[in-house]
Amino acid sequence: MQAYVYKSARKADTYLYLAARDDFARLPEPLRTQLGRLEFVLEVALTPERRLAQEDPAVVRGNLAARGFHLQFPPSVADPMTEDWGTDA
Repeated sequence: MQAYVYKSARKADTYLYLAARDDFARLPEPLRTQLGRLEFVLEVALTPERRLAQEDPAVVRGNLAARGFHLQFPPSVADPMTEDWGTDA
């Protein structure tokens, strides 16, 4: 399965995967408005062996098959003060 990846100009580190290139008609209008201008960044073959840096490829393929798109949000930023720093002092 081919996927076409776009970067949102309005939402930092937010990416949209489409099943068909430039097929924005499948996106709900409120989502299109929130994402703003979309810039094409990548065409990728989502084979079962394919690994993605921040997404589960099986979930992406499932969303593309069911809805025609998948939205990748930025990774959540952890509060550094809640991490275990390894000190007992």
